[in-house]
Amino acid sequence: MYTVGIRDHIMIAHSLKGETFGPAQKLHGCTYTVDVEFQGEQLDKDGIVIDIALATDFVHETLAQFNYKNLDELSDFTQQNSTTECVAKTIFDKIKEKLKKEKIKGINSLKITLHESLAAWASYEANC
Repeated sequence: MYTVGIRDHIMIAHSLKGETFGPAQKLHGCTYTVDVEFQGEQLDKDGIVIDIALATDFVHETLAQFNYKNLDELSDFTQQNSTTECVAKTIFDKIKEKLKKEKIKGINSLKITLHESLAAWASYEANC
């Protein structure tokens, strides 16, 4: 499997519902380092999985929907907590849809990793 990775970041605010989250139930900020991995079993005729510039644009455009936003106010999170895991899955869904809309072929799976710190992160990975 070939992988092309793009790294970016977002700065968000949010609160988490439920006693499990202790002080994180209150509105707080978070800066995520976001790694997006585009995976394909074969290279295209140009010898690539996806053009890095195109992948960078996809990631940047997708993350712009969340950057400097209060996730509590976004429709993506009205039915679920904006935990790191749920944010990763939401980003996955949006990038997957963008790949489909732009008719990008050859991407078999995506992996989205959100780093909360140097010591903690969460990922979502699935087939496209």
